[in-house]
Amino acid sequence: MPYAGNSGVSQRIDSESERVRLRACIEAYQQKHQVPGGFIARTAAECVEEVILYSDMTFLHKLWESILDKSKKAKVKSLIHEDLPLSIRTLRDLYKDGIEKIRVDSKETFLKLVEFAETFVPEIVSVIEHYSGERPVFDIYNVEDEISKALDRKVKLKSGGHLVFDQTESMTTVDVNTGGYVGGRNLEETIFKTNLEAAQTISRQLRLRNLGGIIIIDFIDMQSDEHKKQVLAALQRNLEKDHAKTKITEVSALGLVEMTRKRTRESLEHILCEPCSTCGGRGVLKTAESICLEIFREIIRVVRQYSVQQILVLASEQVVEMLLDEEADMLAELEVFLKVAIKIRAEAEYNQEHYDVVLL
Repeated sequence: MPYAGNSGVSQRIDSESERVRLRACIEAYQQKHQVPGGFIARTAAECVEEVILYSDMTFLHKLWESILDKSKKAKVKSLIHEDLPLSIRTLRDLYKDGIEKIRVDSKETFLKLVEFAETFVPEIVSVIEHYSGERPVFDIYNVEDEISKALDRKVKLKSGGHLVFDQTESMTTVDVNTGGYVGGRNLEETIFKTNLEAAQTISRQLRLRNLGGIIIIDFIDMQSDEHKKQVLAALQRNLEKDHAKTKITEVSALGLVEMTRKRTRESLEHILCEPCSTCGGRGVLKTAESICLEIFREIIRVVRQYSVQQILVLASEQVVEMLLDEEADMLAELEVFLKVAIKIRAEAEYNQEHYDVVLL
């Protein structure tokens, strides 16, 4: 806030000690660099290290100076500033110490990134690299495969076990299974090793999928309290790499761990996918047999409500096949019982749950 006389902290940050820390951080930065105006520490700033906050404030300060400089030279009705493109926002928001290379397969984007970095974050110019190879950069680093794995409901573990992720409106559940893994000397050791590997994989998958809110992890039930402590410690240790704030409870008697992860944006699944047009996002369809029984009930309902002599049933090929094969006797009995002729016709465009009962 370049013209404000004071700084602020988001009211959604409840911890008083954290609010005091953020205010002190902002004040220290302003005093050191003689920055006028004020800053707002938003909810994303909660528990973030001071070095990152300083970096963010430096960027905002330089950005404002750049806008002021452009405004002095700009003609009337000319653009002074616009939101940064995705590539530059990615560089700004996701770069952190330890990243060895940022490879860009577009010369135009590469030049824009270098120009931006030279102005705002000159220390990272050396890691930005133009990739000119013919093979797609996503193929080299198996990015497509990683995205596909991060969208799968089931994640395999190296030991032979697997994880199952299920997202609902209110929470995400993670189920840990041993699968075919029987490598330990006894069952307890097998369970312990599977849970340890699961703790590491879960923390990585939470970051990849960007899952937030309430997360329930159903570890395989362990008898040893020491094993429970070690699995929990492994989970906490791996979650320390996460940029989002997390909070974990103890392992319950049923092997459940409740945790929360700060929701920063939509999950990967919500960004890249949409609900299935066939099942409506349920992930399951009624069986052809169930639909046949529904059709029989609908026929009875229609015949008793209206005076008809003939009925046409439109349904998917799978349902029609079952009506004319396994349910043929029931269909014939229904015709005799109701004293109506029932015709069947397959519709290629109908999904398995879609049918119509038409009066003729």
